[in-house]
Amino acid sequence: MQIRLEDEHDRDAVHALNTSAFDSAAEADLVDLLRREAQPVTALVARESGALVGHIMFSHVELAGHPGLELTGLAPLAVASAHRRKGIGAALVRGGLAQCEQLGFGAVVVLGHPGYYSRFGFVPAARFGIRCEFKVPEVAFMLVELRPGYLCGASGTVRYHPAFGEL
Repeated sequence: MQIRLEDEHDRDAVHALNTSAFDSAAEADLVDLLRREAQPVTALVARESGALVGHIMFSHVELAGHPGLELTGLAPLAVASAHRRKGIGAALVRGGLAQCEQLGFGAVVVLGHPGYYSRFGFVPAARFGIRCEFKVPEVAFMLVELRPGYLCGASGTVRYHPAFGEL
C-alpha cells in the first residue's frame, strides 16, 4: 500500500470512492466543494495495486474568539468497502496528522466514532471547553493537540467551512 498526497489526477477516483463508501454522494460532493472553495489543508490517498482504496481530507476550522489558533478538521475519511479492516484508514489518519503537524497546525478536530479515533490520541473536545457548531453528541466531537498545551486557556465553538452546512 502506498500513502501519498492527493493530486489532480486522483480527483475522479476520489469522488467515486467517497460516493461508494458512504450512503450518498454528499461526502464526495463535499470534497469537491472544499477543493474549490476552502483550499483544504491537505488530502492524502491510499493506493494498492494501482487502485485508489482510501482518502482523507483536512480543512481549516476556526475556534470562535481565538483567530490566532491554527486548527484543522479531519473530514471525510473513506476506505473502499472491500479494503476495510486492513489498516488503511489508520495509515491515512496517522499520515494526515503528521502532515498537519509539519504544516504548523496546533490541533485537529474530528466528528466521529470515539472508539476509533481515540487510538490516535483524540479526546472529547468538551474536556477543553470546546464544542462543535453542529448539534452532535458530545463524545463524538473530539480533538487532538499536535503540540501539547496548544489549547491551554482556549475554549469556545469550532466553526467549519460553510460547505459542511450543506452536507
